[in-house]
Amino acid sequence: MSRRRLLLLLFALGAGLVLPGLARAAGECGVPTDGPAWIDFGHPAVAKVFTRPGVIVAASSGEFPAQLRAAGVTTLYWDMNLKNRIGVPTTPAPASSIVDRANRLFDFAAKQSGCDKPIIVLNELFGAQLELPWSTANAQYRENVLAFLRALSGRGARPMLLIPARNPYTEGSAADWWREAARYTDLVPEVYFSAPTIHGAGSLLGNRRLRTAMRRAVRTFTALGIPASKIGIVLGFQASAGSGGREGLEPASAWFNVVKWQVLAAQQIARETKLGSVLSWGWGSYRVSAHDSDKEGTACVYLWTRDPSLCDAPALAGPDFDTSLTDGQISLPAGQQCSFGLDAVPLSAVSGLTRLTGDREIAYSALLARIAESRARIVTPEDVLAAERAVIRTRFRGGRGLYMQALTTAGASLGTARAILADELRRVRIESKLWAEPPSAREVSAFYLAYPDLLTRAVEVDPSPWWLDRKKRGIALAPLAPEQVFLLPEGRRVSVRALDGTYTIRALGEAQQLGSLPLVQARPAIVAALTAFARRGAFERWTVGRQTQVLRGATCIRDDLPAPGTIRLTSYLPYLALAAA
Repeated sequence: MSRRRLLLLLFALGAGLVLPGLARAAGECGVPTDGPAWIDFGHPAVAKVFTRPGVIVAASSGEFPAQLRAAGVTTLYWDMNLKNRIGVPTTPAPASSIVDRANRLFDFAAKQSGCDKPIIVLNELFGAQLELPWSTANAQYRENVLAFLRALSGRGARPMLLIPARNPYTEGSAADWWREAARYTDLVPEVYFSAPTIHGAGSLLGNRRLRTAMRRAVRTFTALGIPASKIGIVLGFQASAGSGGREGLEPASAWFNVVKWQVLAAQQIARETKLGSVLSWGWGSYRVSAHDSDKEGTACVYLWTRDPSLCDAPALAGPDFDTSLTDGQISLPAGQQCSFGLDAVPLSAVSGLTRLTGDREIAYSALLARIAESRARIVTPEDVLAAERAVIRTRFRGGRGLYMQALTTAGASLGTARAILADELRRVRIESKLWAEPPSAREVSAFYLAYPDLLTRAVEVDPSPWWLDRKKRGIALAPLAPEQVFLLPEGRRVSVRALDGTYTIRALGEAQQLGSLPLVQARPAIVAALTAFARRGAFERWTVGRQTQVLRGATCIRDDLPAPGTIRLTSYLPYLALAAA
């Protein structure tokens, strides 16, 4: 064993470190190939923290890269001057100069990084968001980029092109440009966050926002057919105001939490997508406003979250640092799609309901609504079975076999049907308690003139039903009232089992059309109907609000959350609907 390697080994053992980088399959320049490469911008401000085996540092000029390598650090080359080599979209460099400039950078990067096939981080592409048609100057600039990347790649380098735009333009022939660029370089979008905003959202929503933004950045390019192994992301830990990063967040423990969350989010996205690399930026302080006395603590938390053997963050970050690596993260039992605190959506529930709706998103939204509404009103199994018996008796002539056949034909199980009946019962109970604006005289008159053929019947009912606006006596109006109401013998009290309960009803006259009644007599029935419809609108607003609130506490696979909605599953099984469908 050489003296230098022995010193490195003693250094690692003395610091209580494992050598995680040595345990992974190494590729060019010592960068691992069996997972995302974690590459950190090298700056003397954090050299004390980053100078340890297992860390990959991308540094630029001077003696600093060699000093890092002497301590066992893997070094790459970070080029801060891409614009000086190829120009910018308004003033591109001469096309004839590009290959020569690429060759010179290759030679210099190989020397600085100590690798004959260097990995070169290129900072950065300009005008990524520019839409077509491109100006003549920008078109030349983009050609320069490709020529520069092609020349580097042709000599064996692995360029990594940083992309600052939040929304790179990828439509039309621009997509072809990105695909061509990806033949020669990794595409590495910068995904920066305002720490006060993320921390203020809390661990659950803050982590979800981080993951969603990172996932979106990767998807921008995978959607073009570019493999995720050719894509990376850059995380920012800068301190300057307005640049993303700390943005003045205090205390330090709050900022350290956001640093930790960024790493955990990047790890999650890397697992999901097989991301090629994760880079870090913002460790340097190039002006007074960028100074951050917590820089070493930030770097330590960043490394510790990746691998606790890389730095002792609990010791360096202080006693207020939250060391939890699970808070706000996606951790669900097998077979579960979503967790909403005490409630959950199994994968089987989504797939089962999708067989009925034919659309996963509709099924998923309906399950969210069910959870939100269930928290407001309880429907007992006895209620559901009573409604089921009423459905079979009134809509299937008492034939349970006919009912089961109808469910099978629709692709619904008995459990699915009972859950939908519970939804219906719950909806009516919630709606009946919601306030609705009384209809105007004009609305009553318009209804009377528009629906003269609706059946009505004067009745006396106990208990007071919602379809009589909670009155015991009045005029029942189809389709709100149960259909049996219009078939009862006159004058006799009859027990009627409707889907929403059992009523004792006495018909006070024959059924007749709405238009045959004087408006003054029909008015209460119309008011009841319009009030019920208004409550339906109030219910839709209420349920969307409740669903949105429930989503704030959701943890779902890949942050695939259902959309709030007002889906009524009786659209697929209409014979389960209560009146006023």
